[in-house]
Amino acid sequence: MKIIMLGAPGAGKGTQAQLIAEKYQIPHISTGDIFRANIKAGTQLGKEARQYMDQGLLVPDELTVKILLDRVAQEDCAGGYVLDGFPRTIPQAQVLDEALAKQGEKIDYAIDVNVPDENIIRRMSGRRACLACGATYHIEHVPPKQEGICDHCGQKLVLRDDDKPETVKNRLKVYHEQTQPLIEYYTEQGILRTVDGTRSMAEVFDAVAAILS
Repeated sequence: MKIIMLGAPGAGKGTQAQLIAEKYQIPHISTGDIFRANIKAGTQLGKEARQYMDQGLLVPDELTVKILLDRVAQEDCAGGYVLDGFPRTIPQAQVLDEALAKQGEKIDYAIDVNVPDENIIRRMSGRRACLACGATYHIEHVPPKQEGICDHCGQKLVLRDDDKPETVKNRLKVYHEQTQPLIEYYTEQGILRTVDGTRSMAEVFDAVAAILS
């Protein structure tokens, strides 16, 4: 079972990918994690990727897919995998499809965790983080015992730059321009499934599990 998770930043697709990986005993593959692992291990692909990343450039689609295919060729992916954070654009999806087709394989499901922009802005701008110990909170859903103070180490909680409303709006703009066209792409292939990401984490996962079963 080969699955792609889609959804805007903050929609919760990463959490759902982890839950899928646990339930179905398949690897949760994040391209960011693969890049870091290859760079740390000093592989040839990692060295190539690092040349771009050190210059602040995006890693080319062909190289990203090479690194991804190298990962999914490993033994633990024999029963399938769930991709989180890739593909992000139509060209990436096309390169991935072509590479998989050469191996006689294909993606089985593209699952879109659908959340309206206003919900995402409210959800992400409510996050608070402790820079000292890494603990995270949400002022509505997971508030600290004392407002603005970390439960674990007593340090002050902050709103990260990434979670500020203006930053979130910009990230959503990029998502709608670059990544949302994948919804149509996978709809045309007949493999897109959509779940309502505004519900609780457990309810969203129940919907995902119903699709996969």
